[in-house]
Amino acid sequence: MVYKRSVFDRVIDSLLYVILFLLAVITLYPFLHVLAISLNEANDTMRGGITFYPRIFTLDNYITILQNQDLYNAFYITVLRTVVGTVGTVVVTGMMAFAMSKKHLKGRNVYMTICVITMYVNGGLIPTYMIIRSLSLLNTFWVYILPNLVNVFYLIVMRTYFKSLPESLEESARIDGASTFGVFFKIILPISAPIIATIALFSGVMQWNSWFDAAIYNIRAPELRPLQTVLNNLINSSKAAEQIAQAGAGAAALARAKIINSRSITMATMIATIVPIILVYPFVQKYFAQGMMIGSVKE
Repeated sequence: MVYKRSVFDRVIDSLLYVILFLLAVITLYPFLHVLAISLNEANDTMRGGITFYPRIFTLDNYITILQNQDLYNAFYITVLRTVVGTVGTVVVTGMMAFAMSKKHLKGRNVYMTICVITMYVNGGLIPTYMIIRSLSLLNTFWVYILPNLVNVFYLIVMRTYFKSLPESLEESARIDGASTFGVFFKIILPISAPIIATIALFSGVMQWNSWFDAAIYNIRAPELRPLQTVLNNLINSSKAAEQIAQAGAGAAALARAKIINSRSITMATMIATIVPIILVYPFVQKYFAQGMMIGSVKE
């Protein structure tokens, strides 16, 4: 039987398409605006009016940032902390979640309650800084990694997923003489691709976008600053130059050119930091949706 659509159904569908189109435009406009400015000639940007596309196309802004050695070092630090931090978070949080998923673990509810409390109660910035200092992590690369090895939200999602796995898998491995670590690394992780990809995406994006920890804990180690911290400093420098230009009447044209040039370079740097995450996401998208559904619904 073929269902005949009414006029009302068609009107509702059309309205939904219009709403979705508007949402897509609102979502994409900031990205397209930044991309247009990054590809526009620096001095022409001062005229304003750039929306979706550059008025005078140029790659000079990207050539400029590619010649900046500080950005290369910052990019290396960002990639390194993202890879090491993501692997460390997945492994350590996964091991803890695997243990928490076992009914025979003594004090499991107490441990879980303590973990959940940390999601609502934070020690504060100063106590955290004092702990980081007492652990001798200031001005080191490991300040990006060690404090983030365990994430309670990831723990809950992975624990829920591991509880949904059949116990016969572990029992069979135990019969074959596998240890607890052997069960986890050789049996559980290989069949947990959806949840692993989900947590890896969350952790990777967090590590890639993080800048505050470097600004607080690595003040005396500029060579360890990630890309986002360098970008933040660049944006602040552009704002400072703009304030100076507005305050001074002399050499206004030169000052404005420097402002626009800094702004264009800032936009180009922002695009350079966004692109890697955009390129990675399609490869884990199918696992992401599946992992979130399984890890959040089953209990």
